[in-house]
Order: sequence, then C-alpha cells, then structure tokens
Amino acid sequence: MTLTPGEPFSTAVIRRMWYQHEWFYSLVDVIAVLTDSANPNRYWNTLKGRLKSEGAQQALDGVIQLRLQSRDNRLRSTDVANRETLLRLIQSIPSPKAEPFKQWLASVGDERLTEIENPEAAFERIRATYRARGYDDRWIDERMRADLIRNELTTEWKDRGAAEGLQFAILTNTIHTGTFALGVAAHKEFKSLVKRENLRDHMTPIELALISLGEATAIELHRDRDSQGFPALRRDAGDAGTTAGKARRVIEADLGRPILSAQRHHGLQAQSPGQKLEALPPAPEPEADLPQQLPLFLDPL
Repeated sequence: MTLTPGEPFSTAVIRRMWYQHEWFYSLVDVIAVLTDSANPNRYWNTLKGRLKSEGAQQALDGVIQLRLQSRDNRLRSTDVANRETLLRLIQSIPSPKAEPFKQWLASVGDERLTEIENPEAAFERIRATYRARGYDDRWIDERMRADLIRNELTTEWKDRGAAEGLQFAILTNTIHTGTFALGVAAHKEFKSLVKRENLRDHMTPIELALISLGEATAIELHRDRDSQGFPALRRDAGDAGTTAGKARRVIEADLGRPILSAQRHHGLQAQSPGQKLEALPPAPEPEADLPQQLPLFLDPL
C-alpha cells in the first residue's frame, strides 16, 4: 500500500527498517527529498529544536533511533519514525514538495469528519476501497456485516469489564478456536499470511459468516446471562465458539468438503460451484530488524 502521494519519492532512496512489526523510515532521507537541503541533518536538528520551542514535543515522542547503513557502509544510529509520526512531522516542513502530503492529510481529515456526520459515507468509502483491491460485492457485504457484529461484540466486552489488549485477544481466540478448530495464529499460518496481514481480509465469505455466527452468539449469551468480568465472558466465548463449530461441521457434512480454506486474497474472485481452493504462494515476510533501502516510498503492509 502506498504510504502517501508518492511523486516526490519516485526516484529517491529512503532507508527504512522493519522493527516491532512496522516500518520505520529515516527522517533525514525524507527531509532530503522534501527540502532539497544541502545538509538534511542540520535541517532536521533545527526542526526538532523549533518543534520543542513551540510546545510540539508530542510530535517528537514517536521518533526513535535505529542503526541504519550509512554512505560509508557503516551502521549508525539514525532518527527514524513510523508512518503516523512521519506524517505528523511532514506537516511541519515548509516546502512545496510537502504540500501534496498536507493536502492529502487535509482531504483524509475532511472525509473522516464527513463520515461522523453521515455514517453512510463511511460504508461507501469502505466498499470503494475493497472494490479497488479486487473483492467482489458478495465478499464485501459479508465482510461489512462481520465488522458490524465485531464492533458490537467488543463494545459488550468493554462494558462488561474485559480489558482491551490481551483479554480481548484471548476472547477473540476462544471463539475462533471453537469455530474453526484452530486459533487465529494457526489460521493465519494456514493461509500463509504474515503478521501484519488482516486474517479477515483473506477469509472466504463462508468463513466470515461462521466467525460472525460465533461472535453474534457470544453477544446473545453475554446479554442473556448478564455476564460480568473476564472469566464469565470467556465462558460465554467458549460456548459461542462451540455453537459455531457445530454449524461448521453440519455445513461440511452437507458439502462433503472442509470449510477452512488456504486461499488468500490476490484479487479474490467469486468461487464457482465445486471449484477446488488451493493455497496461493505465501507473501514474503520482512526479515526482522534488517535495514533496507527502497527506490520508492512505499509501504507494503
């Protein structure tokens, strides 16, 4: 996926490193491209000082140092930022080349505000995004239904005392394991997905329908039992997964084949009746914490 409008970076080399499950980009390289400065290191130091003096320290909190290969082929500590922090810092660079980024960010912000006022606009944007990625309308409908149920479920968890993060992950995995007889991590491995890829973006419509059944069942159990606290919610999640798992086995018996598919999205097209699903070649996973130089300012996540 392209990070932002890419024209200024079409021939540039931006060093980056895969670190803690996301890309971090060299700030002096970005500044060199956007400003044509003869001394991007000095420019960056001046910018840091200005942001601090203006009370914008929060913009710098996401900047860390990683060892990247320099021009003399040595590894040197370099200021880097992830995508979110980088986009914030670009807004503070007074350069004509930075304007497309600023305009793009303003456009994205306007879209989000419009969606708050008119939620239907958000659904249309999501549909357009998935269509552009090659998904058919049947899959998109199922994916959006799954998202609505998922959001309702996580609201129930939060209101009933589950903590976001680890407890949400355990509850999610409990339902998933009961539904498919394997957990989220194993399901991603089965589809040859890397860590940052979204499993649900690679599910078939029937896989999405089954996980939605499990999560919708969990919602009803939470409400009927008025479950409070993580242990009770986890019990409900186990029961909901068991229910969805029973439905999966009934469907598999009728179809005469497993529901679980190794297919992953590469312009996923509608499956014809009786068509056998085969595993597609796995996407390459970035080598952990290795510096890379890129001819394009692209983010593959």
